[in-house]
Amino acid sequence: MSKVSIEEQLASTFLKQTFLDGETLNIDDYKKLASAYVSIEQCVAVLSDYQADCSYIYNSDFGKIFGLPSGDLFIDSAFEDCIFDKLNSNDVVERHALELQFYQFLKNLPSEEYRKYSTFTRLRTSDPENLSYINHRTMYLKKSPNGNILLSLCLYAPSTDSQFRNGIDGKIVNIQTGETIASEKYKPYSEKILSKRELEILTLVAKGNNSDQIADLLNISVYTVRRHRQNIIQKMKVANTTEALKTAFVMGLINA
Repeated sequence: MSKVSIEEQLASTFLKQTFLDGETLNIDDYKKLASAYVSIEQCVAVLSDYQADCSYIYNSDFGKIFGLPSGDLFIDSAFEDCIFDKLNSNDVVERHALELQFYQFLKNLPSEEYRKYSTFTRLRTSDPENLSYINHRTMYLKKSPNGNILLSLCLYAPSTDSQFRNGIDGKIVNIQTGETIASEKYKPYSEKILSKRELEILTLVAKGNNSDQIADLLNISVYTVRRHRQNIIQKMKVANTTEALKTAFVMGLINA
């Protein structure tokens, strides 16, 4: 799975949101809250402003694990690549895929509900010789009246769980009740990225069928199959069908 392709899809999802004319965000109160939280929890917090495409990083001594300089940072991007680059690339891909599902899930909730939820994952650092485990959370702090996300907060803290296992243990949790949301409740929203026919074609590609074979199986023209395959590539912000398959596997749109 290409880390670049899923990052491009994530960036496109957030940065191409449509905000209301004249809509502004008073971010100062959120910055104070993030800074205060870090001083208490001794973690790292990243406050991302998608409207301005920038982030504010609040850093305790724990930030040294990512090679962050002491003090607070401003970065000219809504995505903290300076941290992602210090994490296991496969874990980052899974984290990004979970956030895309989280985004789609929350956009379909009533406006007063979205702040009740957070993602929880356990990520590995990238250096196998000095492996550490990081607890990671994502939550959305501010939505536009039209339902788009203005502001998010990501938290990074040391994990007390050092047991080796594959995957990031990713989940979406109702932080008011402690309920873990079953994937069946948010997976259908991810599937809206592609049409039913596009998912059908991508599934057949995953099974090893070429365009001619897919055309025969679906009783459509080869031209139509090729057009759908090109639409899949464009929608998933990837370079080719192989990358589309890898992204779809990670997001659970199709089964391996």
